[in-house]
Amino acid sequence: MLQRSMILCIRPMATSLSSAAAAFPLAEADLCVKCGLCLPHCPTYLDLRNEADSPRGRIALMQGLAMGAITQSASLEDHLDGCLSCRACEAVCPAKVPYGLLIDSGRAVLAQQRPARVRALAVLSGLLSRRSARRIVAALLRFYQRSGVQQLVRATHVLGHGNLARLEGLLPQIDAVSTNPPMTSARSEPDEVLLFAGCIGDIAERRLRSDAARLFDACGYELRQPSAQTCCGALDQHGGRPAAAQRLARINLDAFTGTAPITAMASGCGASLLDYASMLGDDARAFSARVRDPMRLLLMRADRLRLAPLAARVAIHLPCTQKNVLRDAQATRELLAKIPGITLLELDTEQRCCGAAGLHFVTHPAQADRLLAPKLAAARALAPDYIVSANIGCALHLAAGLRRDGTTVPVIHPLTLLAQQLMASPG
Repeated sequence: MLQRSMILCIRPMATSLSSAAAAFPLAEADLCVKCGLCLPHCPTYLDLRNEADSPRGRIALMQGLAMGAITQSASLEDHLDGCLSCRACEAVCPAKVPYGLLIDSGRAVLAQQRPARVRALAVLSGLLSRRSARRIVAALLRFYQRSGVQQLVRATHVLGHGNLARLEGLLPQIDAVSTNPPMTSARSEPDEVLLFAGCIGDIAERRLRSDAARLFDACGYELRQPSAQTCCGALDQHGGRPAAAQRLARINLDAFTGTAPITAMASGCGASLLDYASMLGDDARAFSARVRDPMRLLLMRADRLRLAPLAARVAIHLPCTQKNVLRDAQATRELLAKIPGITLLELDTEQRCCGAAGLHFVTHPAQADRLLAPKLAAARALAPDYIVSANIGCALHLAAGLRRDGTTVPVIHPLTLLAQQLMASPG
């Protein structure tokens, strides 16, 4: 039964469909029979125990909004914005309800009815989708860290304890390497793989491309980064700006021509690229079919990797996008297991969302921290030497939580750990 907070939003059914119905896929929403099998897998429902914060509850709210039976309100927006888009519900749904499509469409309806809710998102998207702007941001952040200003800001708590302070606390160490390191192969006829770098990677994971290039070269691939690529569009797509997301998607379709596999260093970007087929239809199906997890591509040729032994305990955090959208959770474990002497651990045996979820760890800090707490407790109990995660948002959230917790464990991409152990080929 729907919770009282949800029922109060509902008024008698309108005699005709609202204009929102045209922007929302009602037929796909009707696939949900409200069976509740998703409830034990939904992190926000388990946290709040409110049907309006469950997949079936949110679907009912979106159906009502699209049909004109529910009016837009702050409460309704809170319920829909509170979704992590982890898509754990999709993995267990017997009716194969495309929940990711529904929640994106529901937020688009909210933005259509109240455009002011996405103004800040539009500014952020405009910044991140421009390479020149990202370079400026990276340079400024590096100066901020190296000049001692960051140390002073943190020591004096001048930013207070709000969202700005939280954003500052998420900052990783900004590397000085070029945002576009050369990627060439020593192989005479390497197989080409196209790299989707990701906009946040230009700022927060600037060395990762060099690590990836070394690993792919060792496996006989030539990793090439198309220069015309832009942001994957995830922020816009999940935030209610589908037209902006589609514009970015079409830029990437034009940039990644040919038939070579496409791989993304961040699993969140990879999941977005995979979703281009549902976003753009036939125009993007061939593109999405080329998307591969980098760990899977390397695992296919793992016999070519010469990896030095590592006597270390490594805890694996699986991002929701890697597990529930890319659906290739095993490749990371299997490839890391190729490192002699390594001990692999599960940071969370239930593999629930860490709470990062795009911008959720900034917009919903209290809940994000509650969802992160079991993983921090596991880190204390397991005492790993490394934690690995294939998604930048998860890594930033985990690292910031560990710093606040006083736990000193490096959080790195699994490709970085593999590159660290990579030995030169003989001869």
